[in-house]
Amino acid sequence: MSVSTQVDANGRARMVDVGAKPTTARRATACARVTMSAVAAARIGEHAIEKGDVLAVARIAGIMAAKRTADLIPLCHPVRLDAVVVDFALGEDCIDVRAQASARDRTGVEMEALTAVSVAALTIYDMCKSADRSIAIEHVRLEEKDGGKSGPFRRAAADGDP
Repeated sequence: MSVSTQVDANGRARMVDVGAKPTTARRATACARVTMSAVAAARIGEHAIEKGDVLAVARIAGIMAAKRTADLIPLCHPVRLDAVVVDFALGEDCIDVRAQASARDRTGVEMEALTAVSVAALTIYDMCKSADRSIAIEHVRLEEKDGGKSGPFRRAAADGDP
């Protein structure tokens, strides 16, 4: 059985040493779905939520969160991000959130993309909870990544995927 690189020989958690790894272009895309009532989704689309422009605020929240990932996730390396893009697709009873993070660094940006979609989705919940208490955040996941030693990853499409 192989030992995780985030655990030392004594079983203690440690930050992985990436000092010898080459700096390469890294990119990751993550997504999430925020489900809600059709009434709440329509109010978001009509900019009728009392707290303001939900998607504009959620976009900024997602970008800011990606920049703070190493402060939130233990043992996660700070990454010098080149770009973070957060986009939304408003459906009849949901919002699909998608984030792409990119950097030229020694470690990947999967956690930054996942953090961006998670915080963007949480922001949508926070801004809309008075309109619909049944909002749910679902399907938070890595969709694809490029760069680094492990090579590219693409999630296979499945029925019901956002």
